[in-house]
Amino acid sequence: MACRDSIGSPYEVTLELHRDGALYGTVGERCGWFLARLARGVAEARVGQQEQWPDPDDRFPEDDELFTFRYRTRKGIVSGGELRCQLRTIPIWIPGGRGRPGEWRLARRAFLEAWGRGGVGMRAVLTSPELGAFVDGLVAEAEECLGAQKSGNSPRTPIEGARRSLGRR
Repeated sequence: MACRDSIGSPYEVTLELHRDGALYGTVGERCGWFLARLARGVAEARVGQQEQWPDPDDRFPEDDELFTFRYRTRKGIVSGGELRCQLRTIPIWIPGGRGRPGEWRLARRAFLEAWGRGGVGMRAVLTSPELGAFVDGLVAEAEECLGAQKSGNSPRTPIEGARRSLGRR
């Protein structure tokens, strides 16, 4: 959903969370620029960190908490939902075979949790490429919502500016 300035022009976004077609919560006022920056961080992490995380599915930005979006009223009261993404390192058992013993392997996953206005929560566990696709999709929707131009010399919105800094047009 577009955030509008005093003359009604869209300049940023707030996320509306829907579940089974119904509004679940509203979170993240003016979060589009932040999401575009996170998309860059996930993409950069996927091409780096080979020594520390050999599996590309485990490569994320170094922050343990990637984001927490809440809804705040104009008076600062938190309500209306929450969307949070935290990284966790979890052990995964890899069974052995043909006389080889099994072994534990550490994996990193993004835990994406959404809480609706009524207090009901949902969780998804994502690999790095899955999180990247999710965040890229949110940024693309934000650009569409704002009518961001794909050409021209100066960005019209903070999201478009962040995308340009990613090398995308």
